[in-house]
Amino acid sequence: MLAKVAPDTLNAVAADSDTMTRMPVSDRIRYRLIEAGQRYHANDNIAAHIREGELGELREEVQARLREVLHALVIDTENDHNTADTARRVAKMFVSEVFRGRYEPAPDATAFPNVSQLNELMIVGPITVRSACSHHLCPILGKLWVGVLPNAGSDLIGLSKYARLAEWVMNRPQIQEEAVVMLADELEQRIRPDGLALVMQASHFCMHWRGVKDDGALMRNSVMRGAFLKDATLRREFLSLLERDSR
Repeated sequence: MLAKVAPDTLNAVAADSDTMTRMPVSDRIRYRLIEAGQRYHANDNIAAHIREGELGELREEVQARLREVLHALVIDTENDHNTADTARRVAKMFVSEVFRGRYEPAPDATAFPNVSQLNELMIVGPITVRSACSHHLCPILGKLWVGVLPNAGSDLIGLSKYARLAEWVMNRPQIQEEAVVMLADELEQRIRPDGLALVMQASHFCMHWRGVKDDGALMRNSVMRGAFLKDATLRREFLSLLERDSR
């Protein structure tokens, strides 16, 4: 069984290289986060505190701990050929695939100036989004629309960059309401538009797979900023175009 350091005692651990080397990699990363005063909630990006080579170590640690979970579930992974490699597969899935938005820096989204001084409503979408509920780690699958009202001083980003940024933010355990706000923050910082609007509609597998098991349930939420918040006509135009698109 892997040794670990309790989070509330990490501050008391001396930061000498020998002590740090003996720590599990998750505790080394956690130590740096605490030292920097940065939180590490499920939907936070912690890439700045992960050093070269540590993601591979983290996958190995997650794999070892998942073996303990399977053991606690009374699954004979030694003799069951179907689950013999499950811990490795799930560790890879969590760290390198479905939650990689926590462990990798933001994708390059080079902005370029609004040379043509575009100032009309632009809508990007639907963008397919995949995430996971932080309550049960069940999938969230849906679509996202982005409305942008640029100004002469706004920066513009390419169409694929919206999808890449959305994927980076969504590939973390979270709740849909917070995910849309986080993506809006990222886009607003890069584009600096007069108005920004996001609408996300998604199916939550914690509803389909467990609990009430309602296969028809969808959640739709939105974020409106700048002109979309102040101008009801612009907001109606954006939402009416979305309704037409989603039919």
